[in-house]
Amino acid sequence: MFSYGPRRTPGGSGTPGGSRTPAGRRPAVAVLCAALFGVAVPAAGAAEPAPPGPVAGQEARQAARFWTAQRMADARPLDAARQTPAAPGASAAAAARPKGTLFKGTRLVGTFFGSDGPGGTTWHCTGSVIDTKARNIVLTAAHCALNMKGDYVFVPKFVKGAAPDRQPYGIFHIQRVFIDPRYVPDRGSTTTKKAASDLDTAFARVSANQWGKSLQDAVGGGLTFTRPAGYNLRNVTVTGYPSYRHNSAGRAVKCTVPTRQLRGYRQLAMTCGGYYGGVSGSPWITDYKDDARTGHVIGNLGGYNGGGNDANVDYISYGTAFGADAANLLADAVADQAPPADLPPYRGLKGTLPGGAARWRGAALMASGDYTGDRHGDLLVVWSDGGVTLHPGDGKGGFGAEKRLRQANSTWTHARSVAGGTFTGDRSGLLVRWSDGEVTLYPQPGPSGLGREIRMAAPGSAWKNAVQFTAGAFRDGGGTGLLVRRTDGSLTLYTGIGAGGFGTGTRILPANGTWTKAALLTGGDFDGTAGGDLLVRWADGTLDTYAGTSAAGLGTRSRLRGPNGLWTHAQVVTAGDFRHDRTGNDLVVRWSDGETTLYADTGTKSLGTEHTLVHPGT
Repeated sequence: MFSYGPRRTPGGSGTPGGSRTPAGRRPAVAVLCAALFGVAVPAAGAAEPAPPGPVAGQEARQAARFWTAQRMADARPLDAARQTPAAPGASAAAAARPKGTLFKGTRLVGTFFGSDGPGGTTWHCTGSVIDTKARNIVLTAAHCALNMKGDYVFVPKFVKGAAPDRQPYGIFHIQRVFIDPRYVPDRGSTTTKKAASDLDTAFARVSANQWGKSLQDAVGGGLTFTRPAGYNLRNVTVTGYPSYRHNSAGRAVKCTVPTRQLRGYRQLAMTCGGYYGGVSGSPWITDYKDDARTGHVIGNLGGYNGGGNDANVDYISYGTAFGADAANLLADAVADQAPPADLPPYRGLKGTLPGGAARWRGAALMASGDYTGDRHGDLLVVWSDGGVTLHPGDGKGGFGAEKRLRQANSTWTHARSVAGGTFTGDRSGLLVRWSDGEVTLYPQPGPSGLGREIRMAAPGSAWKNAVQFTAGAFRDGGGTGLLVRRTDGSLTLYTGIGAGGFGTGTRILPANGTWTKAALLTGGDFDGTAGGDLLVRWADGTLDTYAGTSAAGLGTRSRLRGPNGLWTHAQVVTAGDFRHDRTGNDLVVRWSDGETTLYADTGTKSLGTEHTLVHPGT
């Protein structure tokens, strides 16, 4: 899609919720140091004496007593499966392909060392510093984080042969790792070749280094989490730490090459030699510069088979392409909270809605309502070719089999605005404003068709100037009202809409220049009070909500987003109860590239958790 940071703003391990040292338990690193060096450790449950000096950095100082330069050099690689192929003609082919360059490393990228107990030291995988308000977040691969069950440290710009106190930025003890609970590896492995390999991303929170500095303060910056602008990118730099057996000096490797899509997966692929075991978790950076303090990271080395093809050759690498799932996981890590236990099943590029982004670019209008009578929110879509489809909601944020209500036709290409609401009876109906000013009501559309049509306004009426309208509980007592914006910026609220007409119309805002810049409107219950709330996307990307909108006025305004480039790409929005009995409504957005997302439980002051319904680039 477009290059932008996480849409969701503040948020495990092999088990949901992450892993951390429980309260009242002795940190395992202290136990390990005690066993090896005879350091006194209080009995479990006993009150521990206050440590001398500042608490910040204590964990790293304890770890530094164990991780000598020799132990780091002797640590066995955990992920060293990749190899140089020995097939006939391999050397000639290798000479023709790009080759990674070994170098001294860069401040925002490092490697991990760990111990599962005395005598069992491991060196594996690559991590990178992410710029967050927490200032202590490291990016790596999920299949790497699954191994971090003992004591692990992160070492930025690692120097082989140097003790912890001689490392450029010190060492940082891993406190807690965050993995999407839907990342389920194949049996007997930490990797997978299934759709869940798209989720092979993890984040870790680290403590201060042995000198008491936070990770970002120590290295002087961090990479910006960024979604990739598609899969076919010209120059992406991947840097990591290959295993010692192919890299005796323990140096980092870097390579800048074009990328492509791994067919069938939400993953990037590159061709460059020298990426042996140890590079898993390496950041994929779009604007890399040696030892820079900033940059934009769009994914990490991992994914299918842990980030490599079935032959595990060193010159084929895959990387997860960041999207809503990784953004939400990062938000969880920043907030130091476990990922939600009720995430919808991961469907890979199939998404939750049928068809790919190329098809959904043609979703011209959307309306929400209970069109099946099961009290779950359903999605009705009018397509640019005149087709009309119904997507029954399952009450969990997902959708059932698509029902086609109209084949492609010329009539419905003239639909200009739609709104769903309980205009008659207790079933949702559909209002349509046509290009010639005619307005019609379909009282009870459903899976079998749109049903009968009632003319509400004749062709050539003043409704031709109704640029947008949206339905919501805008009238006293929670009844459905229709809010209309006209070309002059005025707003009118109609209550008492039924088969006999629009009822009473109240102008709540006169003609003005401000509201001519309202690009999109949708009504919903965003404050959880069952009242009518309005969400507006302005021409400059600003998002505002107006809680308690009624005939008395627009209600209380709250700003969800200031002016920004991202939300100018939101083309169609609707809100409804797609996750039944939740707090507030869910917001569905169709973006200009066809990606379609649902923001679950969106409030008046914040967007909800983002879930991808249609993936970009599909």
